[in-house]
Amino acid sequence: MQTCIKLAGNGIPPGQISFHRSAFAILPIVAYLAWRGELRVAMQTDNPVGHVKRGLLGVCAMGAGFYGLVHLPLPDAIAIGYAMPLIAVVFAAVFLKETVRLYRWTAVAVGLVGVLIISVPKLTLFGEEGLGSDAAIGAAAVLISAMLGAGAMLQVRQLVREEKTSTIVLFFSLTAALLSAVTWFFGWADLSWEAL
Repeated sequence: MQTCIKLAGNGIPPGQISFHRSAFAILPIVAYLAWRGELRVAMQTDNPVGHVKRGLLGVCAMGAGFYGLVHLPLPDAIAIGYAMPLIAVVFAAVFLKETVRLYRWTAVAVGLVGVLIISVPKLTLFGEEGLGSDAAIGAAAVLISAMLGAGAMLQVRQLVREEKTSTIVLFFSLTAALLSAVTWFFGWADLSWEAL
């Protein structure tokens, strides 16, 4: 998917890509849930606000990540994106008060050092354009995407306590499509067959 987004992303706003990614997922999800006889149950929720929070975090993470994919070399964007599960461990310890043992903190630290090795050269003031370069903005966008994605992971952890997996999956696609559709007001590109 990331390679396709990189190829199609030039000239297509990240919000539009997020919308199409989410909207095209709805039909297969609905069909699968209907085939399993779980559609009616999946449409019931006791926590609509939690689903909207998860959708908002997910859409913002997608948009920032897609922006970064377009403005960075693909390997760099993917490597920086690997910070998301590492940040999720930190967030889980801070916000959910989960116990994280020393060996896990060590793994998180080593992983984040790797992400810094890749991203710091992009985030330097000493390049031609400094922090205003495409690479710097792209790296910052992917880092922001990783933080928002980690927040979305924590929101899912909260949702699974009272919601079914099918409900979480369906509501994410629905809320993500609706929330990213709002970006239409900021201008979408006309899509060619090649972009689709």
